[in-house]
Amino acid sequence: MSMDKAIITGHSRGLGEALAETLLRRGFSVLAIARSGNAALAGRHAGLREVTLDLADTAALARWLADGELARFAQGASRIVLLNNAGQLGPVGAPGQQGAQAIARALAINVAAPIMLSDAFVAATQGCADRRIAHVSSGAGRNAYPGWSIYGAGKAALDLHARAVQLDAVAGLSIASIAPGVIDTGMQAEIRGASVAAFPQRARFEALKANNELASPADAGRSFVDYLLSDHFGRAACTDLRHPPAGQ
Repeated sequence: MSMDKAIITGHSRGLGEALAETLLRRGFSVLAIARSGNAALAGRHAGLREVTLDLADTAALARWLADGELARFAQGASRIVLLNNAGQLGPVGAPGQQGAQAIARALAINVAAPIMLSDAFVAATQGCADRRIAHVSSGAGRNAYPGWSIYGAGKAALDLHARAVQLDAVAGLSIASIAPGVIDTGMQAEIRGASVAAFPQRARFEALKANNELASPADAGRSFVDYLLSDHFGRAACTDLRHPPAGQ
């Protein structure tokens, strides 16, 4: 079994599927966590191990982490990465239209789960000389959009988490919150399906699709993994792959 290992969330479709596929093709053993599996991906790659888990259920995630499967998977790795990819766009709209349950679910998926997984990952990989955490961020965490206060707040939280953990200087650990650009995924379709009242900038995203300006998940996945595995990773706590810092 490969001594390069990866843990990834949200591998059932879109960017997460592309990230998992790219890592598997590069010889990584992958532990993938999502609400539903990816039978096609599992059929192509014997190195994929799937865990069915709703990351919005923080109690269930805490129980799974306490069971130790993540720690058992990490044993013996010479290089191991955690990709916090799973995310949720909604609820879209201004305060007063969002709803308590929808807000709680979004923040559980977008903030609580990646931070819980990061903590467990660091605890489980002590002694590994090359361990990396990558949060999938967004320009929405760095620039405010009307209707996206919940989504943007979640991504901003991951950015700040990466900045603070970098200051903790944990031995052998590199971390970065990476905005991969605008990708042709189901989330983009959800954006284009939102009402203009809830999301006034919908026309901008409709134009991106119409003008073929959306990156394919496969291309975005390769670029993300290239950066994740590069010597540059972790120098900048927050990075946008469309505009990487000088020298990266």
